[in-house]
Amino acid sequence: MRRLPILTCVMLIALTACAPAQPASKLGPRPTAPAHAAPARTPTPQPATDEDAIRQLITSEGQGVVSQDIVGLMDLWAADAVIADAKHTPDDPNDDARWSGRDAIRERYVVLVFPGNPTSAGAADVQLDIRGDQATAVSTTAIGSEVAPGGDRWTFAKREGRWWITGLTYNLEPK
Repeated sequence: MRRLPILTCVMLIALTACAPAQPASKLGPRPTAPAHAAPARTPTPQPATDEDAIRQLITSEGQGVVSQDIVGLMDLWAADAVIADAKHTPDDPNDDARWSGRDAIRERYVVLVFPGNPTSAGAADVQLDIRGDQATAVSTTAIGSEVAPGGDRWTFAKREGRWWITGLTYNLEPK
């Protein structure tokens, strides 16, 4: 009968030794909270106007690209959003590359955008046109050292009490 407990102990030791080691954090111990408490979150500034909300979306998209924050980026896009690369032929939509829906948009960021490791991304000269719960914006966009003057067209919709990006068409400037 003594063999069973010894065998069990040996198996437990072997299983523990095979478990991957947890890397030590250089940030110190993980904060603890009571089990019933919700995690503390940093408040997001509430935009005062529809224009402020839309500009915040455009800014957040650029920041998400630089930080490669795919979760944050996906929270900006409507479920039915579309991104299109106009391929510098704005009058010919037949050659556009399109990513429709969040899954395709996520793949575009991960496969095409993030590998370039942009150190900056943002829109300047944003011209907004807000009509009720719909809006469009045209902007000059700079990603790293690449500048596309008037090269981006954004669309937005206000749904469920907040603004969402519903579309982005880029590479609109003809070559």
